[in-house]
Amino acid sequence: MTPMILGLGVPELLIILAVVLLLFGGSRLAGIGRSSGRAIREFKEETKGLSEDEKAGKGGATAAGASTPKAGPTEPRGLDKPATGQRDEVVDAEVVDRNPDDLR
Repeated sequence: MTPMILGLGVPELLIILAVVLLLFGGSRLAGIGRSSGRAIREFKEETKGLSEDEKAGKGGATAAGASTPKAGPTEPRGLDKPATGQRDEVVDAEVVDRNPDDLR
């Protein structure tokens, strides 16, 4: 029994590979493979770095967390106070009274 990937057998996959090779050429496929390998390697290094940072943060957080003062409660910005640099937008509109029976 031949392995099937996405419902395609080995002969179909070989035909697809040959067509791709004819379209792009060997050197272009090598470049694509090289760049995708580089991208995967960088991704793995970044995820490894994140997990190491997380582990280091957990160990240091208990010692440093005791001496770090907590921030006091902050006043939430209300809807009546726009944020700094923002302006109220004025919109002119016409009010139309409609009877629900007119829509039918």
